[in-house]
Amino acid sequence: MTPIVERISTPADLDGVLEVELASFSNPTTRDWYANELQRPDVCFVYVVRTPDCRVAGFCAFWKVVDQIHINNLAIRPELRHRGLGGLLLARVLADAAILGAPHATLEVRRSNEAARTLYERAGFTLAGVRTSYYTHPIEDALILSRTGGRVPE
Repeated sequence: MTPIVERISTPADLDGVLEVELASFSNPTTRDWYANELQRPDVCFVYVVRTPDCRVAGFCAFWKVVDQIHINNLAIRPELRHRGLGGLLLARVLADAAILGAPHATLEVRRSNEAARTLYERAGFTLAGVRTSYYTHPIEDALILSRTGGRVPE
């Protein structure tokens, strides 16, 4: 069985999402935030990637705002990285966003996160600006990346 990507709409998968959060981010988003966001299905979208051995191998949470999405978080379990799961997840998110009438995307990424920056660049994101000292633990600038429609990466 190949990995699958699907949108979640109930808190059933939040334990898996939070495990990935804790393993991936120095300042993880809380269960309450995700639970509240799931109450706004017209604005907040949470997708998970599943593998045969892992119910939540990774996730992506984004907001739809008119004709664009803002990716809040995208992460893959550390032990499952570098297997194409992030690219698969991002491609599905961008494809579904385009179907929803939101072909444009923005996000912030740590300046030092080379792996994530490479993933986003391959998907057509370009540098749009910098948010100075945006991240904490440690303090670091965020690069603002944007993508204007176009071909959805495979």
